Amino acid sequence: MDRVGRLGSIGDRGNRVAAEAKVDPMHQFQLEKLAGADWNIAGYNIAFTNSALWMAVATIALIVFVAGGMKRQVVPGRWQMAVETFTGFIDGMLAANVGKNGKKYVPYIFSLFMFILFANFLGLMPLGVVGVHPFTFTSHFSATGVLAVLSFSIVLIVGFAKHKLHFFSLFVPHGTPVPMIPIIFVVELISFLVRPFSLGLRLFVAMMAGHVLLEVLSSFVISGGNAGPALFLIAGLPSFLLMVGICALELLVAGIQAYVFALLTCVYLNDAENLH
Repeated sequence: MDRVGRLGSIGDRGNRVAAEAKVDPMHQFQLEKLAGADWNIAGYNIAFTNSALWMAVATIALIVFVAGGMKRQVVPGRWQMAVETFTGFIDGMLAANVGKNGKKYVPYIFSLFMFILFANFLGLMPLGVVGVHPFTFTSHFSATGVLAVLSFSIVLIVGFAKHKLHFFSLFVPHGTPVPMIPIIFVVELISFLVRPFSLGLRLFVAMMAGHVLLEVLSSFVISGGNAGPALFLIAGLPSFLLMVGICALELLVAGIQAYVFALLTCVYLNDAENLH
């Protein structure tokens, strides 16, 4: 009986170790309440979460980055040159896609681009802040959707403020045959209204997919290491090497997705400013 009991305890320990070694790829996207768990307004919980913390960190990082480049030196330092490089990059993007009227949108597009860029990069950090693990809030559609709706709202406000009801001509391409106007108008209107959804979804999916893939590969590395040297060489080591490559790719994707979000916002602003 004692032997059976010992075997049973060994089996329980083995199950616990296996459970602890198991990697849940979706756990990294779980919202955690850090403060104010009982804060409620109109039935909605407004607790301060890990997502809100990393939004604040990204905002502070952006403010510090811009403030450090505000020194108007005769010979610009590296920090000032970095800020001016990004500002010039955004100014060129707006000039190419909106025209001369795009200069007034530089502050917004610059802030949008840099905020998403910092958010994506901070989510790839190996270490957390004040004991909180890194969290990529751009992998949540609730965050990217709000950014997309904000950009879309600006497009609508600018479009109707500048063109009034003539803004609806955007949905009827020049030269459309009269019998086709009702059908084309509906199709173009639906395509226009889908823009904020696709804008937020693109960023959310790209960031989430990369992080899930990294977690899945890390589970192969851990499982291979626990199974023994032979299996680690077969499955664990190749997975680890692939993780290194994907980490480099994730850094590239983090920058590309911020650029794509800003670029599409510029394209939509061009429609509001110049219609066709």
